[in-house]
Amino acid sequence: MRKTQARMRSHLRRVARNFPREPIPLDCRPEPSDRYYLEGVGYLIGDISCRYNARSAYLRCAVNPSGPCEGCRYYEAKEFTK
Repeated sequence: MRKTQARMRSHLRRVARNFPREPIPLDCRPEPSDRYYLEGVGYLIGDISCRYNARSAYLRCAVNPSGPCEGCRYYEAKEFTK
């Protein structure tokens, strides 16, 4: 068991040394023009009438997460029930 743990620590050290050190973007939110507030839900981005909209302030939709919604070939109107 100790040999396995030592091998694992050694392996993790090698992986950590070889991991690419590129900066992670901190501000990846969408532009404010694509964001709107819906009472009772909060901020949303994208076209809420689309079937694939994630209804989230961080993710636009399942098939086109980076957008834009205008002219998206995956757009399907959501059916609203009364």
